[in-house]
Amino acid sequence: MKPDKPFKLGTTSFIFPDHIIPNVKKLGPVFDAIELLIFESQPAFVLPSKSDVEELLYLSLQHDIIYNIHLPIDVSLTSKSSGKRHKAKDALLNVIDLFKPLTPTTYTLHLDMPQKLKNDLANQSRLEQWKQNTCQGLEDLVKDMVDPGIISIETLDYPFSLIETLVEQFSLSVCIDAGHQIKYNYDLFQTFEKYKSKTSIIHLHGVAFLDHKIQDHTSLDKLPKKYFDQVQTILKKFTGVVSLEVFNLENLNRSLSLLSKIFNNIAPYIHYK
Repeated sequence: MKPDKPFKLGTTSFIFPDHIIPNVKKLGPVFDAIELLIFESQPAFVLPSKSDVEELLYLSLQHDIIYNIHLPIDVSLTSKSSGKRHKAKDALLNVIDLFKPLTPTTYTLHLDMPQKLKNDLANQSRLEQWKQNTCQGLEDLVKDMVDPGIISIETLDYPFSLIETLVEQFSLSVCIDAGHQIKYNYDLFQTFEKYKSKTSIIHLHGVAFLDHKIQDHTSLDKLPKKYFDQVQTILKKFTGVVSLEVFNLENLNRSLSLLSKIFNNIAPYIHYK
């Protein structure tokens, strides 16, 4: 007999090629959570308005859904420029304040690393400088927060162990992006076991190993079996939010179809004309 899912299932606010609110209206009746994708902070008009947030609050009550926010990635809290870090802090706090009425479960943050450093992680002086910049950026961001744990740091394409001391220092949470762990050849299960007590959300998506490239953010059925077996083990004991981080209806439905074979309270697909 298939078990009920122990986690809250969500997906992104860009399944349909439309704005956030039409997506939430269509997805709200089906999911427990919606990941609001706020990838850009500028220009100001790209952000939802306060009236949009009021409508999102109404929809959350109407459909009994919760939200999590993916913070902008067009600003850098890790920049070597203190001016750019300060600008990033202001932009991020502006988004956090905008969505505060929704009481999101988490605000997910990228701590980006320059490609040149990723290619030369053995360069200790450059790595330590990046860590110092990141530390200063985080300190500036969370210094007035009552609960810094509302910020979840996402696993990206560099070893998460490089910033685990900062997560601990500032009492932050973790967003395990399972697809990133698989794509960049990290041990997903080991990462989960290490950080599960701090993990508020898992980003889940397929990874297709093609001839000349690796494609992520695709449907879960593209995952090789050895990786999906790890995903199953994790999902059967995770009680936070699992966000299917895909960006179209086909990849969403193919993912739902696979998950519905494991858990008895997941719809195998959603259909819209």
